Amino acid sequence: MKAIFLTASPYADDAMNLPVENVESVISFYETIMGFRVVSRKDEPPKSAVLGRDDIQIGLAENGGDPTQEGCFFEVDNAEAAFAELKSNGLEKEEAGFRIDQHGETAFKVFFVVAPDGLCYCLGERQSRE
Repeated sequence: MKAIFLTASPYADDAMNLPVENVESVISFYETIMGFRVVSRKDEPPKSAVLGRDDIQIGLAENGGDPTQEGCFFEVDNAEAAFAELKSNGLEKEEAGFRIDQHGETAFKVFFVVAPDGLCYCLGERQSRE
């Protein structure tokens, strides 16, 4: 069962301008492990790529930013299915480390993935109120 990625929210400014050192060297991780596809590429500086999955898009760019200080929150329809899918795609992480995080009035069941480029992603499923 594949998870559906519902939204992408950047930690800082722009989910379409996430900093990476080398776009070409990281695209395979996003395609193979995360299930994204390349929507478009730009080869002139700064090199960039737009990646899409379900109804969301993110952009990777060689913009000089620090990838260890950036990433996105992806809301998914099912956090356990998302982890199982990424693991079956080759994610090298034994346990998801699920936890419940509160964002305002909303609770999310979340886990984290750090991409080889240093970007950190939080994947979370909205929890219903009891």
